Amino acid sequence: MKLEIVAPLGKVYEGEVKEITLPGEDGEFGVLDGHAPVVSTLKAGTIDIKKDSGEELVAINWGYVEVSPEKVNIIVDEAVPLAASEGHDIADAVAKAKKLMADFAESNQALAYTEGKIESVARNF
Repeated sequence: MKLEIVAPLGKVYEGEVKEITLPGEDGEFGVLDGHAPVVSTLKAGTIDIKKDSGEELVAINWGYVEVSPEKVNIIVDEAVPLAASEGHDIADAVAKAKKLMADFAESNQALAYTEGKIESVARNF
């Protein structure tokens, strides 16, 4: 299915994915190809993106998601991709993601959970 994540400064992510886990306002939920249509608000946390080539995380502060059977559109206020790529400093991305979570996390439990995911990305690189 196609995933698109957009922030005010432009596209954060666009591509084909196998599965997405989102930080919904009422709790995390997963989306697979063929998912029933849904619109939901998103809270501070990470979007877990699973692709054939591996997994990526995108830290967000809040936003909205529109799910259709073949496409997922996400609009966020701020986002920090946590993926290693040429010209992309993972340590800088991790620091930005931690700051984003500290500024917008609604509870210590949510902050600790999200920081754990962010730290796991840092340990893998």
